[in-house]
Amino acid sequence: MRCYSPLVPGWLLAILALGFLIVIHESGHYFVARWCKMRVERFSIGFGPGILKKQVKSGTVFQLAPIPFGGFVEIRGMNIAEEVDPEDRHAYPNRPAWQRFVTILAGPATNYLSAIFLAFGLYTCHGQPQDSWYIAEVSDGYDAKGKLEPNDRIVAVDGVPMFSPSGLELGEAINQRNGKPVVLTVHRHHHQIQITVKPKALTDTRLELARNVTRILQQSSDRLRAAHVKSPSLDAALASWQAPIRNHKPLYRIGTRLNYDIVALGIGDATVDALKYPVVQTKVIMTGLRDIFTGKEEADLGGPVRIVSEFKAAFARGLPEGIKLLMMLSVYLGLFNLFPLPALDGGRLVFLTYEMVTRRRANPKIETMVHMGGIMVLMIVMILVTLNDFNVF
Repeated sequence: MRCYSPLVPGWLLAILALGFLIVIHESGHYFVARWCKMRVERFSIGFGPGILKKQVKSGTVFQLAPIPFGGFVEIRGMNIAEEVDPEDRHAYPNRPAWQRFVTILAGPATNYLSAIFLAFGLYTCHGQPQDSWYIAEVSDGYDAKGKLEPNDRIVAVDGVPMFSPSGLELGEAINQRNGKPVVLTVHRHHHQIQITVKPKALTDTRLELARNVTRILQQSSDRLRAAHVKSPSLDAALASWQAPIRNHKPLYRIGTRLNYDIVALGIGDATVDALKYPVVQTKVIMTGLRDIFTGKEEADLGGPVRIVSEFKAAFARGLPEGIKLLMMLSVYLGLFNLFPLPALDGGRLVFLTYEMVTRRRANPKIETMVHMGGIMVLMIVMILVTLNDFNVF
């Protein structure tokens, strides 16, 4: 079911979501710079000459620019090629080092905070997936077709409880019967009924698909384990697919596709889970980057076009899915900008840390050369990534 009406096209929601990521990041720089009494000359969404401009009383020009590679906040004196009056107390270089540090750090930090607030809203208004499941649909060609219905909950197989802490996963329980008919205890419309179905062995084609499913589940499990995240339902599902494949036995299924329950959390639980979210997501991202650099996985880069496409697809699946993607990319953006690379916030923080530790500024010429080189490399990378979005290569 779509989460938007025809009056709000999916592509528009996607662009607004991308704009949200940029605005949140740059707003962190803007508000902290103002708090530190710095003069903000320009607040731009996108790069290039402004298409729409509005100057406010503080003197800041807010603009929308045509190149959607990000945005920037232009603080007086922050431009590495700009001449600065040493007496101008509102210029960036003339403010204390700690104020410049928190101004730069504020962008990534605001991305992390936005992920926390989005997660809190999602968990309280929509809920969190739980380790309990219901039937979404039954595939044609299986004995269960016509016997089981959407929203049925299978609570036991031949009297063995399912999905409880001490119970089995459904697929594992079905496989243990080696194709014999099983009696399912089903919770339907506040009543429990018993239904007998005969499992079906997967064909060679479906077995190959099962192997692919197992591989994907294993990768997801490894990532979560590396990030010290527990997922009992994922581990149980992985076990039910692995065992028969490993033992070269037939793989039996009853043709059901399951969906997990979504349970709204109380304020306390939602707060705890929301605070954990950016930490957990950061570990997952770092694990993925490690796997890319060690050759375990291939890099899958995407630019603004790819991001808009992913947002459009996510919002088409439902508003919660769009918010989940927004949460994840908020953490991605915050973490990426903290990397100690030239032209990124992390690169500037390295120079500011040096200044605060040694109590002397780095050579301005060296810093200028480093950031200028970083900007050129970053722009080239963004252009190549965007061309890749259009399948030019």
